[in-house]
Amino acid sequence: MTHKPTARQLKDWDRRYLWHPFTQMQEWEQEDPLIIERGKGSYLIDTEGRKYLDGTSSIWVNLHGHRHPVLDRALKKQLDKIAHSTFLGLSNPPAIELARELIRIAPKGLTRVFYSDNGSTAVEIALKMAVQYWQQRRPEAGPKHTFLHLKLAYHGDTIGAVSVGNIELFHARFKPLLFSTLEVEPPYCYRCPLKLTYPSCRMACIDPIEQTLKSRHRELAGFIIEPLMQAAAGMIPQPAGYLNRIRELCTKYDVLLIFDEVATGFGRTGRMFACEHEGATPDLMAISKGLTGGYMPLAATLTTDEIYQGFLGAYDEFKTFFHGHSFTGNPLGCAVALANLQVFRQEKTLSRLSSKIKMVTQWLKPMAEIPYVGDVRQRGFMVGIELVKDKKTKEPYPLSARAGHRVASIARTKGLILRPIGNVLVLMPPLSTSTEELKKMVEILKESVETLRID
Repeated sequence: MTHKPTARQLKDWDRRYLWHPFTQMQEWEQEDPLIIERGKGSYLIDTEGRKYLDGTSSIWVNLHGHRHPVLDRALKKQLDKIAHSTFLGLSNPPAIELARELIRIAPKGLTRVFYSDNGSTAVEIALKMAVQYWQQRRPEAGPKHTFLHLKLAYHGDTIGAVSVGNIELFHARFKPLLFSTLEVEPPYCYRCPLKLTYPSCRMACIDPIEQTLKSRHRELAGFIIEPLMQAAAGMIPQPAGYLNRIRELCTKYDVLLIFDEVATGFGRTGRMFACEHEGATPDLMAISKGLTGGYMPLAATLTTDEIYQGFLGAYDEFKTFFHGHSFTGNPLGCAVALANLQVFRQEKTLSRLSSKIKMVTQWLKPMAEIPYVGDVRQRGFMVGIELVKDKKTKEPYPLSARAGHRVASIARTKGLILRPIGNVLVLMPPLSTSTEELKKMVEILKESVETLRID
């Protein structure tokens, strides 16, 4: 009979056998690992029964809380039928039904769904679709195979996604593997590269973007951007009107617009998709994370009929989109994703968010008065708090000070799980989090920041 491992054994085995993502393992091996065994609602529960508020939605994926009965039932019901069958030459009911539902809720003009398994891959697919589209549909346009993206962008960790990214710490060492791209400054209002102030600046940061599109559009296959908020860049919001202007410019210069809604989609900003705030529709859109409510790895790339038509032809023309993987259209993932959308409707998730978002905004206001809080940024349930060494000069803490990590460690002792991005504290709770739990999260966050001491 196999005995259940003790908490101590699990910790020892973790340190001995595992390699964790975005983790300095030399430090990890000296620490006491936190091992999550269960979850309920907004809480994570470790192997020793301690409860923690999930302030990161388990890295931005959970929407309706852990162990939601509707999602649990959907997964179990599908498991009684089949866990997986190939999508190459076959189909399955959950994948078909989910595609129909996604197109119903997607920005107007998106009509086709291509499945994958994670956000990075959904982005890669969008990039490959864009390049192949120009080759097949518009060969007269010339070799359009370059991409434009914002600096500080993060679109995933696969090679194509990294190529259109620009977070030096994550990406610099992989440059020999990457394809060349064009970069433009993001609308980082707190640290404006043009040294201007919004709104008197009139979004001058868009002028260089138009110049680039005007001069290089013949080679540009697409412009990829996270709408409304650059998440992994440090929760950098875009000013009102920015996204619509980008849409206008891409249309004007005949460049495909790709929205990466992996982090911003499924209610995070208060709307189902962030681009809805400005009524902008992309040519391609990558979604993942919240797609299954945080239950299963599943992603999709949505596109227009115009792009889809570019891949149609006789068998021997080989216009097929030659991309896929073993678990494309996985029935378990699609079934729970369908249930996720059902919960949105039944629980009126989006309409109930508005009052919660306003309360979080009010509760966050005192944070700005803390001497080493430089900026408090929020779009819906996406919050970033930038810590600075000097508030007047905006001088950042050196990474060696580990300011964000220290605050997260303090918060954990108070019952809140956070995952900072350098000096930026990120709060992204599940959409289902109650007002009492939200208030407690913000209170713990504030107390933890106030407790921070760096010599």
